[in-house]
Amino acid sequence: MPELPEVETVRRGLEPVMAGKRIARADVRRPDLRWPLPDRLAARLTGQRVLHLGRRSKYLLLALSSGETLIVHLGMSGRLLVSLPDAARHAVAQFHHDHPAPDKHDHVVLDMEGGARITFNDARRFGAMDLVATATAEEHWLLAGLGPEPLGNAFDESYLAARLAGRRTPMKAALLDQRVVAGLGNIYVCEALWRARISPRRKAGNLGQKRLQSLVPAIRAVLQDAIAAGGSSLRDYRQADGELGYFQHAFAVYGREGETCRRDACGGTIARIVQSGRSTFYCPGCQR
Repeated sequence: MPELPEVETVRRGLEPVMAGKRIARADVRRPDLRWPLPDRLAARLTGQRVLHLGRRSKYLLLALSSGETLIVHLGMSGRLLVSLPDAARHAVAQFHHDHPAPDKHDHVVLDMEGGARITFNDARRFGAMDLVATATAEEHWLLAGLGPEPLGNAFDESYLAARLAGRRTPMKAALLDQRVVAGLGNIYVCEALWRARISPRRKAGNLGQKRLQSLVPAIRAVLQDAIAAGGSSLRDYRQADGELGYFQHAFAVYGREGETCRRDACGGTIARIVQSGRSTFYCPGCQR
């Protein structure tokens, strides 16, 4: 499932062709994705101007001139892809030109003024869309319980220390809890814990001041590096221009079971364990 860096990369890719532009035509080709789509979705989107493209955790938020916000979740296999007609060939160079032939998994298609087309393609249909009043969007059930953004000012050492105090769950599970911090998933928790030299097995309430001081910068750095690389493409994820992300080539631990630790002078071997039914990768030699 796309994590924060992948969703932020998609948001940045959509911005040049959507921000400030009107949705000339919306084509909704099925009644549901993971859940039923909003009533009259095509009619409520058509003619509206996209005022702002935001992101909250792993959700895209498109604020519309109607006073409603379209919430989009990519799910396991969802993609938002941009194409341009030949007439706009020089407008935004990175995008594919000529709209591709319709695919059976193209479920929602937005034709923007100026000719750009945004296609939501989702083979497994685990994605989701909802249309809600912008004024109360943060109260939506998908967003209301989320913790602070890890790249925002509200996420700092003091906040994290307070949230982890007394918790007996392993560090990996604590950081995957979206109520503690929003947007982190399996890949980037593994990578951040490696950077901070913290074992994923360590009890969250027993972290210690020194390790706590290293954790917030490590989380921020790994997310920023991943965004700069266009995210990580392991299965279905693509950027808005259809290209793969490249951060998977820089993984220090994720997916590297049995390989040598990349930390200088460590010499340890990356191990894989299962925590809460999910694979965790770490170096027992330098993560304590």
